[in-house]
Amino acid sequence: TRTLGLITTDLALHAPSQIASAVKSRATAQGASVLISMVEHPQQCLPALQELLAQRVEALLVNVPLDDAHAEQLQALASPVPVLFLDVAPSAQVNSLVFNAALGAHLGVEHLLSLGHQHIALLSGPESSVAARARLAGWKTALAQAGLEATAVAHGDWSAVCGYEKGHVLLSGAVLPDAILVANDQMALGVMRACAEKGIAVPGQISIVGFDDTADSAWFSPPLTTIRQAFREAGERSVEWLLAPGSAEKFRQIQLPVTLITRHSSARRTSRQADREDLAQQLRNLALLAEQLARE
Repeated sequence: TRTLGLITTDLALHAPSQIASAVKSRATAQGASVLISMVEHPQQCLPALQELLAQRVEALLVNVPLDDAHAEQLQALASPVPVLFLDVAPSAQVNSLVFNAALGAHLGVEHLLSLGHQHIALLSGPESSVAARARLAGWKTALAQAGLEATAVAHGDWSAVCGYEKGHVLLSGAVLPDAILVANDQMALGVMRACAEKGIAVPGQISIVGFDDTADSAWFSPPLTTIRQAFREAGERSVEWLLAPGSAEKFRQIQLPVTLITRHSSARRTSRQADREDLAQQLRNLALLAEQLARE
């Protein structure tokens, strides 16, 4: 039929929309068409898969965060139609094409450490997301290797609104971080808005590093330092693999590299910044002491 099926999460988010666009473009260039089924929850993947198979698709691409057992079940049910997954763990015994989340996390931590930052907070994605869990684990591992722990950890839903809300939480803790690692650029934009409202200069008082390198991140104020994932390349390579002769017989786990894009939202921690942070911490400690005395 020269028809591919794509099961994807919310196309309002940057990564799924970029991948879907690339899949459509490359499929058209290859003389194929694409049927898209958008799901809100992983549990909806099974009926979406059945519906696409009923329309006699030649191959399937699944861009939904799935645990190993769920992905393996879908691949077995689709057989002999080839399926390629874009958001699964390396341990899943399925055909997959994913970005190297551990490398991306290490690049972000190493960048901040090279700038002298020690108090680093983490804003992860949803706990249900395979990619978010991998980035969070990579951050914690890289910090532990440097003898550090995260100043604070929060989880968001990938949106700028949630980044704004969680940013206020991270900036209101007992210890003010001098840097924040954020699991995607849209949440990083919200964090930067929270910093502006609190009068915290980026990068003068705090450095922020995102993840994705969306088309707009170079135009944030200041332009965002981030980890680049080549979403269009992922979509294009997915189509090429699915349309290749004999793809159903090939077991492939492809891992794409990521790169650090340094812009102006991160900067070296200065002695003046350290002095301001020490003073701010002393004032917060005094405020807490005053509250305790007032209660007594």
